[in-house]
Amino acid sequence: MSYSKFDLTFKIGQYLDRHLVFPLLEFLAAKETYDQSELLQAKLEILSKTNMIDYVIDIRKSLYPSDGIPEEIKARRGVVLSQLQELQDAVEPVLRLMQRDDVMKTVETMRDPKTLINYLTTNREFEFKIEMIDSMYQLAKYRYECGNYEESASYLYFCQLVMSPTDKNYLSVLWGKLASEILVQNWDGALDDLTKLREFIDNGGGGATASNMQALQQRTWLVHWSLFVFFNHVKGRDLIIEMFLYKPLYLNAIQTMCPHILRYLATAVIINRSRRNALKDLVKVIQQEAYTYRDPITEFIEHLYVNFDFEAARRKLNQCQAVLLTDFFLIACLDEFVENARLMIFETFCRIHQVISIGMLAENLNMQPDEAECWIVNLIRNARLDAKIDSKLGHVVMGAQPLSPYQQLVERIDSLAVRSEALTSIVERKHKARNQDIRWGAQEF
Repeated sequence: MSYSKFDLTFKIGQYLDRHLVFPLLEFLAAKETYDQSELLQAKLEILSKTNMIDYVIDIRKSLYPSDGIPEEIKARRGVVLSQLQELQDAVEPVLRLMQRDDVMKTVETMRDPKTLINYLTTNREFEFKIEMIDSMYQLAKYRYECGNYEESASYLYFCQLVMSPTDKNYLSVLWGKLASEILVQNWDGALDDLTKLREFIDNGGGGATASNMQALQQRTWLVHWSLFVFFNHVKGRDLIIEMFLYKPLYLNAIQTMCPHILRYLATAVIINRSRRNALKDLVKVIQQEAYTYRDPITEFIEHLYVNFDFEAARRKLNQCQAVLLTDFFLIACLDEFVENARLMIFETFCRIHQVISIGMLAENLNMQPDEAECWIVNLIRNARLDAKIDSKLGHVVMGAQPLSPYQQLVERIDSLAVRSEALTSIVERKHKARNQDIRWGAQEF
């Protein structure tokens, strides 16, 4: 089976800044999923719209080893360096100011941009002018286009401090800062920027109200950019579930614009044992969107928790492994995914059967019988399973699993509801019979 049809790189790439697409193309090149010359051509096409001239030259040499470097590219390199120097000269006082730790500590304590600007402009030592804010933004953007992401992040941080949220460039600053932090792999900083950007969009910043198309587009972009953060930050597995599944505005964006994101939400729920309570809600969303998007990961959930088809779930688990191996964001989760998916199959199987053949279990888990027995022994040893193994018969005998207080309460409520319904039915029948007797007697009288 060809798994290139499950590759989401080009769907996701539509919602990413061109610089964020580079890591995805590098990943595809390493996987050799596509023709290398086509990937190099795609990189060259993207790079031609940036100021990363040296990178363009290297790729052209790989693509066209017999051709020389065109003069226009060499000339453009000189123009880029010249413009960069001009932009730096325009904000030289700010760059000097940013190198002073004492000044930056004072600047960071001032939360109000107006107070901060007043402090910078009234202190003649700084030589700061109000128009330097826009120049600083232009320099940060130019540095970013040159691939100097660390410098860009520091310049944009300064812009965040001095800019008012109503500034025409403020939203662009937030997006640029998030992209820069992602590209230097500063995941704590990226998570902070992601949170600020989400709050700004949700509060109607940049002219985006909660219901208009601009806000929907902004949230769709944010959902895609957030994948870099959520699958690299230590808190990402919880945060992706909270944002994608339990924030209605973002769930609506996913269902309306990009149902393929369900792959990442489903994976996050599967690998996050502490969030098994999210499964019920996830299954509902997957069923609702089954007509617009399906892949082996969403189908695995559907087979296991909707159809209870263990054979189909086992087959999908095989396909899931291949999909994760070719997915930039999910490849690091492969071992964890397989372990948790097997555990989910096993737990669901155990709820239905009291005595289970190890051979049958091994088949459903894509394991050898000996391997499956060792795996079950480890579950029992780690107190995650109340069961005994009968090695002679090759069976797992499930113990009586005590219900949690919460589950006991749910079952009691269900039981009371059934009894109440039965009593209501009896009362209604008696009342109806009595009315019929009265009416019959009246007619006869």
